[in-house]
Amino acid sequence: MTLERKISKSFKMDEETWARHANPWSYWTRFSGLPLLAISFWSRLWFGWACLVPIMISLIWIYVNPRVFPKPKSTKNWMSRGVFGERVWLNRDKIPVPEHHRTAPNILSAIGALGLPLVAWGTYKFEIWPVLMGIILVYLGKLWFMDRMVWIYEEMKHLPEYGKFEY
Repeated sequence: MTLERKISKSFKMDEETWARHANPWSYWTRFSGLPLLAISFWSRLWFGWACLVPIMISLIWIYVNPRVFPKPKSTKNWMSRGVFGERVWLNRDKIPVPEHHRTAPNILSAIGALGLPLVAWGTYKFEIWPVLMGIILVYLGKLWFMDRMVWIYEEMKHLPEYGKFEY
């Protein structure tokens, strides 16, 4: 089982949830999650232990976000195809992706992951620049990853398992 499939299972991403997550509104608003979480942790400066309330609200938002938007009227857009590519990528242990796509997503995920310690450290120390740089690095890696997911999907959508995603 791929790491991405484990993450998907932890978020209880079933077919209906994936279909809703393919709505561009779902994906773009999900980008609010990390800044909200950083601000929530930062709020311990003002609220003390009560900062746990905005932290929990942020975590709930990250979890429910793929579920709150309806299925898109059309999936013929970049972001929906990126979500489909994520599904192809997490399924690569069952249906292999082309050789030329096997390394880049891992590198791009690592680039994004490099930003998380900056966000954590900056939030802990109340230093805004590491937080901002970390968030930028996370989202740079994620958007580049999504671009690769679109590419993977475009090359794999001829397969019956994946062709049904687009409408």
